[in-house]
Amino acid sequence: MAYVRRRGSRGEKVDIWPGWVDALSSLTMVVIFLLMVFVLGQFYLTSALQGRDRQLADLQGRVAQLADALALERDNTARMQADLGQLTDRLRATLAEKEALQGRLDALGAAEDAALTADERVAGLTRQLAEERKAGAAARDEVALLNQQIAALRAQLQQLVTSLDASEAKAKEQEVQIVELGKRLNTALAGKVAELARFRSEFFGRLREILGNRDDVRIVGDRFVFQSEVLFDSGSAELGEAGQVQLGRLAKTLLDLAGQMPPDINWILRIDGHTDIVPVRGGRWASNWELSTARAISVVNFLVQMGVPPERLAATGFGEFQPLEPGSSPASLALNRRIELKLDSR
Repeated sequence: MAYVRRRGSRGEKVDIWPGWVDALSSLTMVVIFLLMVFVLGQFYLTSALQGRDRQLADLQGRVAQLADALALERDNTARMQADLGQLTDRLRATLAEKEALQGRLDALGAAEDAALTADERVAGLTRQLAEERKAGAAARDEVALLNQQIAALRAQLQQLVTSLDASEAKAKEQEVQIVELGKRLNTALAGKVAELARFRSEFFGRLREILGNRDDVRIVGDRFVFQSEVLFDSGSAELGEAGQVQLGRLAKTLLDLAGQMPPDINWILRIDGHTDIVPVRGGRWASNWELSTARAISVVNFLVQMGVPPERLAATGFGEFQPLEPGSSPASLALNRRIELKLDSR
């Protein structure tokens, strides 16, 4: 508690140091409590999202297995259709042979009837009739055998047709399952995209609150744009002190937001460097392309130093080839010299 120390009769002097100590102690306790709540929330959120990631991986594995099984069933169906065509050709040939034998039997029966009515030819045709009867008996036996073969072929054909129908039904069922799994996979992917969009909006909102309403820091579409003069001196790729302050705030916001993101969202922060159309003359850089790339890499290196995971960062240089404002006026040139940040997915 604050107290007052009196010194003689020359006046009073107030010592407020103990009050500052009490205030700082209370603030420290509040910060520690908030950190504990944040860590517990992140732990439970990470556990829940890991389960969702495993389910998504299982669904993808099932889709691949069903696709392989469907391809195998289609190959089996093609082979059975080829066997069916061969059996059909054999059946037709057998039926034609049966009809020919039946015609011979009919001719033999007619000849036998003619022999019975012609008494004068009985003696001469007796041996021929016996031979024809033997041939007829052999033909009947052959016809009976052919009938048995035809019945067996028809039974085999029926089995093939039944098996083919079952294979087609199974293939249709698997196609339905694949379509359903594809819909579920698309739904899951759409959910991840929506989650990333929500975090991107929150990220941009927090940056806007931290950086304030500045003319040299703007949001253009889905990108956060820093004018190069905020971060770098003219023709330089080394971050200035003011730029480091701004990027330090950005890194803190990004780390806070990354702790809330589900682990199955494969996000990345793109840093794109841009220059104006004025060519680089002399100095360290051979072209605007090299300068823009070097500036993007400098931002990436600084964010890594601030604790941002390097696998979540990407540096790209566009030189003067992606201007925001056409023309060569000083305002257009200044607008096109910029660093763009975009929270995206890989």
